[in-house]
Amino acid sequence: MSALSDSAAGFLTIAVLVVALAAVHAPLGDFMARVYTSTRHLRVERFLYRVAGIDPDAEQRWPVYARAVLGFSFVSVLFLYAFQRLQAWLPLSLGFAGVAPATAWNTAISFVTNTNWQSYSGESTMGHLVQAAGLAVQNFTSAAVGMAVAVALVRGFTRSRTERIGSFWVDLVRTCVRILLPLSVVAAVVMLLGGVVQNLAGPTAYTTIAGGTQTITGGPIASQEAIKELGTNGGGFFNANSAHPFEGPTAWVSLFQVFLMLAIPFSLPRTFGRLVGDKRHGYAVLGVMGALWLAAVSLTVWAEVTGAGAAPQAAGGAMEGKEVRFGEVLTALFGASTTSTSTGAINGAHDSLTAAGGGVAMLNMMLGEVSPGGTGSGLYGLLVLAVIAVFLAGLMVGRTPELLGKKIGKGEVTLVALYVLATPTLLLVGAALTAGIPSLRDASLQDDGAHGLSEVLYAYASASNNNGSAFAGFGAATDYQNVALALCMVFGRFVPMLLVIALAGRLASQAPVPVTAGTLPTHTPLFASLVTVVVIVVAGLTYFPALALAPIAEALS
Repeated sequence: MSALSDSAAGFLTIAVLVVALAAVHAPLGDFMARVYTSTRHLRVERFLYRVAGIDPDAEQRWPVYARAVLGFSFVSVLFLYAFQRLQAWLPLSLGFAGVAPATAWNTAISFVTNTNWQSYSGESTMGHLVQAAGLAVQNFTSAAVGMAVAVALVRGFTRSRTERIGSFWVDLVRTCVRILLPLSVVAAVVMLLGGVVQNLAGPTAYTTIAGGTQTITGGPIASQEAIKELGTNGGGFFNANSAHPFEGPTAWVSLFQVFLMLAIPFSLPRTFGRLVGDKRHGYAVLGVMGALWLAAVSLTVWAEVTGAGAAPQAAGGAMEGKEVRFGEVLTALFGASTTSTSTGAINGAHDSLTAAGGGVAMLNMMLGEVSPGGTGSGLYGLLVLAVIAVFLAGLMVGRTPELLGKKIGKGEVTLVALYVLATPTLLLVGAALTAGIPSLRDASLQDDGAHGLSEVLYAYASASNNNGSAFAGFGAATDYQNVALALCMVFGRFVPMLLVIALAGRLASQAPVPVTAGTLPTHTPLFASLVTVVVIVVAGLTYFPALALAPIAEALS
């Protein structure tokens, strides 16, 4: 009876989350559409433009837009790297030395690429100023970069006979000032009320129940936690991330964090529908995202609740690596959502998930994180896969494929093909090198066999897809892994972005194609189903051999 009531409570939790997301979908999506179409500049925005010497009314061609994305991100990496290296001379350093060069470089790239991969313990490595003015600031800007690129692609569909796709600087500033900052303030206040810590306290010694002594560091945690989830970043203030009681003190706070990481990605389809002038297209995108997310959550919850294996079944559930205050369902919900959104936050040890549960988390990332994906990256990723869907449909009916009035020709298909190949190349080559070279394997893996290969695949799937979570058995704190994973983060973030921006430029330069009787409707459930199949088949064909050798083999053993 207890197990039945726990399951009922877990499913009620998921239902509450779905209702909350449905409630904010339209108002938040409409608000973001107004932000990106407004002709008015706020006073604080005009001040920022003057300081930076930017003309906010001058739009950019796609090569200029792309250079702005790369230039801003490169300067951000240098700034964050220097900030970490100089930590010992900065205020609120808590007595910590400067971060080691390899770790600082990896971390700088990680946070700028919205990956937030952490090969260090935050509470024993980073002072308060570096956490708040370095890492948390990049949580805002990296999320804003992804949303800016998504909006640029949408403009490519809505504009015609032009080389202009907007201003990156305006998109960046507006996203931070009008969307992420106010929402983060509200989220931080809610989490403060829920018991998340917010102070500037240094390491403090406490007496434990057993009579021992434990030193715990405080800090500006609630403010960083808010943008960490809202911007689908994932970097935790503590090594235990959202499983730490200072970051995730109660079950309802943990559920609220899941809501935050899903709110913007699930509302951007509404923004997309508004911007293209037809809400039905937004509903089609939302349907694909929602179906994939619900399938991932259902499979992960099933895997963890049934607890395949003698020990979990004897114990009544797979609770190893999970917090008792969260339980199996909320941990599975959190894990499925964080790997579906490029967030990387955790409220339980993913390495302790069942083989099937860990396999679903891995597959979420391998799908390209489009269910619903990161802030911006999920939307533009799914639109790229929609281009593949109309191309395949065009081949089947024997006519030139079209999407939202734009023809999908050789140039567009080439860009899309390169986009689809970029991440799998990084993931599979990187994982193969670590798994195949004995010295690298011995330095980074604690486990042999299928689970050891799962750890490698998960790490490179996380880095290449800019997720940031990891299986605990993978040792990333080596010079080689710091460099190799950083390269995967950089190319996994910016190669797809550049291809998307180039695609936006090609689409914007086209004249719109009139709708005829032979035009494939791209706002129907049939088309949404076709896109869903494309997502699954593309990932399945690419990754199935690797998955068969790792989580599938482990689950069947």
